[in-house]
Amino acid sequence: MTVSILIVCLGNICRSPMGEAVLRYEAAKRKIEIEVDSAGTGAYHIDENPDYRYVHCTILSSRLRRRGFESTACGTTGPVSTCKKHQVPISHTARQVKEADFREFQYILTADESNLRNLMAKKPSEGLGSAVVRLWGSYLDNKPIGDPYYGTIQDFEVCFQQCTKLSNAFLDEVFGKN
Repeated sequence: MTVSILIVCLGNICRSPMGEAVLRYEAAKRKIEIEVDSAGTGAYHIDENPDYRYVHCTILSSRLRRRGFESTACGTTGPVSTCKKHQVPISHTARQVKEADFREFQYILTADESNLRNLMAKKPSEGLGSAVVRLWGSYLDNKPIGDPYYGTIQDFEVCFQQCTKLSNAFLDEVFGKN
């Protein structure tokens, strides 16, 4: 039976799509078959791609280069560019957590305590949703994943490294050490 995991953050454009991509990648490296998706507790970015700044900055940089200006200030921030740097495929459209997720996924892992509280308040009563809902960091060090949304490329790199460690800690606990 394939294990199913939902990674959750607030808007589903930074931490959770990166976490989804990294967990899928780390599982594939171990030849572990999983089903993984991501969602947000908020409805702020439904139907958007991961971190819009990457796309908008890339377009802006392209326009500046066509006019003869050198532009390296943007186009390098976000989960897409960070995953690409590490050769981790990422493709996602933001969505909000729905009640059916508590039935369809075996594990729902949150980026931080605030999202964990939001999910626990929405979780259906026993029997209507059997997903294990936990802070993703509880598989390693109980630390939340810092939100890089207002940060720099370094903040996205820290997020990526944390997602990698948490992915391996989760896989170790559920499937055994590599």
